[in-house]
Amino acid sequence: MSEQLLDIVLRSIWISGTALLLSLIWSLPISFALGLKRFRGRGTIISFFNAMLGVPTVALGLFLYLIFSRRGALGILGILYTPTAIIIGQAVLITPILVSLLTNAIESVEPKIRDLARTLGASECQASLAVLKEARKGGILAGISAFNRAIAELGIALMLGGNIQGLTRVMTTQIALGVNRGELMLSIEATAVLLIIVFSLTLIANRFRGD
Repeated sequence: MSEQLLDIVLRSIWISGTALLLSLIWSLPISFALGLKRFRGRGTIISFFNAMLGVPTVALGLFLYLIFSRRGALGILGILYTPTAIIIGQAVLITPILVSLLTNAIESVEPKIRDLARTLGASECQASLAVLKEARKGGILAGISAFNRAIAELGIALMLGGNIQGLTRVMTTQIALGVNRGELMLSIEATAVLLIIVFSLTLIANRFRGD
């Protein structure tokens, strides 16, 4: 693997991994609320996140571009065409995946487990952690699925990052650049690495699903 390709691969993993961690900050509380509580409008919220699974990345990228652009609502932050913009964009993109899969995983846990934790004197937070521990397989599947979605997307990385060499260029934007310029070798290598990462993580997810 060349130094240039290694730089692109490591940047791609770092950006998508950070996006996953960022998205978990708000996805976990939302998933706990949807999975453990029953309230008016719950079904509507779940349907909203399920519908958001099909939103095209270019549409989301355009929306965020308008927000982060100089004249946008958050233009004052000056984060357009930086890794930060891509991270935020990918975090927003994978939120519906995390919420939908985590909610299903939490709902599949026996309610008696949470009740038992409370009976033993656990706080609400500790009881929720007990539920999360039981739902860990589903949580791992959700995390892997979200990461694969983030690292394999193109629209957001291109529109918010600008494909700047040494700064925002990731594997998907390198692939697109190579095709446009007729420089296929590096793009083919990047494609191979991307497929290896995605397929390897998918095999791990299938292993957990089969356990």
